[in-house]
Parts: sequence; structure tokens; C-alpha cells
Amino acid sequence: MVSLTQLWLPILLAAVFVFLGSSLVHMALKWHNSDYRAHPDEEGLRAAIRKGSPAPGQYALPFCGDPKAMGTDEMKRKYEEGPMGFLVLTAPGVPNMGSYLGKWFLYTLGVSFCVAYVASRTLAPGTPYLQVFRVAGTVAFLAYAAGSIQGSIWFGKPWTVTLKELADGLIYGLLTAGAFGWLWPSAL
Repeated sequence: MVSLTQLWLPILLAAVFVFLGSSLVHMALKWHNSDYRAHPDEEGLRAAIRKGSPAPGQYALPFCGDPKAMGTDEMKRKYEEGPMGFLVLTAPGVPNMGSYLGKWFLYTLGVSFCVAYVASRTLAPGTPYLQVFRVAGTVAFLAYAAGSIQGSIWFGKPWTVTLKELADGLIYGLLTAGAFGWLWPSAL
């Protein structure tokens, strides 16, 4: 068994590689630029939301707090006439990219730590590169990508966006796998 302390360097480097890789995906390749569209009446929508003074949070339209109520004529009417959707609101203010990037890096460290944990319990010192690559890459891919599928199933996120997120997860998984395969402890 490999101790987690032996894996501090691949944990850190995998997080750095993913952070840099995600920067390239979002700033150089820009394949996520088309993930969002402008609402045709953005100003009217913004005014309507401000009028209600909602707190930051997650909202459903129409809202149905009791599953039994979904079968009522009133709820059926609301669903049929639309719109149906989900809305996430954050606190007003200029986005703080430093805070977002810091949280993203902490997340990449957390994923790398989980990859290290699984790999350290399933692979011995001196395990060949490709085997370490497969285990680490699979765990990292699942952590970075698998959850995005739920957004398309349950919340109507376009499948094209989910496919791009799966591609991101594959890239991040491969970067993580490379770091762990490269720096895996040798047999004593």
C-alpha cells in the first residue's frame, strides 16, 4: 500500500495541471462561449426578478413544494403554459474571479486527494505507469464530469453543454492520470 504522504507531489501537480488545463479550455479554446444565450428581453427579465427582491439561491419555475400538488389542475396549467425552468441567483456585485479561481483550485486539490486515496488503496508501489494512469484517470474523470449528466436529465441543461463538460472532464482526468502515473512511487 502507498501512503498518502508519498503522494503529496502528484496531488499538488495534478491540481496545478488541471487548473492550467481548464484555463486553456476557457480562455484559449473558448468552446464554452456558446453555452449560454441572452434572453430576448433581458432587461425586462432582470426588472421582474429585481421586483421580487429574491435572495441568492436556487429557484424553480413553476414552484411546486409538494409532489402531491403536481397533479392538481392549477399546477398542470402552470406547467402547460410555461415557462418551466430553474434559476440560480447570486448576490449582486461585480464577479470576483479571484475568489472563483481560488475555490476552483481548492476543488482540484480535493479531487486530486480523492484520486490519491483510491489509488493508494488499490495500487502498490512500483505499479506500471499505464495501470496507475487508468485508475487515476477513471476516478478523476468521474469526479470532474459524471455529475454534469444529471443537469441534462433533471434540469433541462442542453445536452451539447453536457457533452462539452464531459470533454472537459476527460481532459482533466487525463492530466490527473498523467501526473499520478509519472510520479507514482517505485517499489522499494
